[in-house]
Amino acid sequence: MHIQWFPGHMAKAKRQAIENRNMVDIVLELVDSRIPESSRNPLMDEIVNNKPRLVIMNKADLADRSRTEEWLTHFNQSEKNQQAIAIDAFSHSDITRTKKIIKEMMAEKMAIRKQKGMKPRAIRLMVLGIPNVGKSTFINQMIKKNRAKTANKPGVTQQQQWLKIENDFELLDTPGILWHKFEDQKVGVKLALTGAIKDALFHKDDIALYALDFFIHTYPGRIKEAYHLSEDMTDKTYPELLMELTTHLNFGDDFDRASEKLIFDIRDGKLGAYTLDEVPVEPEETKVSGNE
Repeated sequence: MHIQWFPGHMAKAKRQAIENRNMVDIVLELVDSRIPESSRNPLMDEIVNNKPRLVIMNKADLADRSRTEEWLTHFNQSEKNQQAIAIDAFSHSDITRTKKIIKEMMAEKMAIRKQKGMKPRAIRLMVLGIPNVGKSTFINQMIKKNRAKTANKPGVTQQQQWLKIENDFELLDTPGILWHKFEDQKVGVKLALTGAIKDALFHKDDIALYALDFFIHTYPGRIKEAYHLSEDMTDKTYPELLMELTTHLNFGDDFDRASEKLIFDIRDGKLGAYTLDEVPVEPEETKVSGNE
């Protein structure tokens, strides 16, 4: 299975983001809480460079809470000039908290500007992230207007735009940017399952088989409970399970239809909150004994 998607407007967006980097004070990097690592563009470090970065784990309401806490700890400890928070972009309290954290991160810089006698101005933000991590929804909630186009599909925003947020912030919106090649194809599978890649670009049964494997091993019982299956399916192969699920749903032998339903049910949270990515295990430091 090979999944890839890098339209021309994304290459242009990357160039523009780098060109505009010096115009902003801080970068807001949105990721999907269900795939905190897989939804991070490896090009992001090149784009952000040494700018302060706030990693915003969006869709936290759909993710496994305990794993989200693990990821927050990881992100907050991994980079000196970086903080991380988990939010639901539809939550007004989460948006208020986000604005407060941005101001705290920028407080020293703004104080230095004031000491130098420079005219006060709004904090300038750049919002980056791959497609369908909820950037447009987040931006609309930040500015309290429906200025950014939204849709539950990737690739909606295709040009950059500056947006004013009250008198506190000026925000540069950018299109979602993927990267040229997934070194690990499992990343592409996770992006496909969570909706970051257009559905027409992958085989749904391949993604459904991955989903069955993941849920049976990581969240046992959810498949059986969600579809009211009468017997334990853990002893069956995943193709067999997909066939039985198709029959159980009265879809005949339309495996694509059953696969599509499973994928959409998972995206909508009907199988419960979940996180596909595991926090990387840091190698333990070598302990030097005092006795030789």
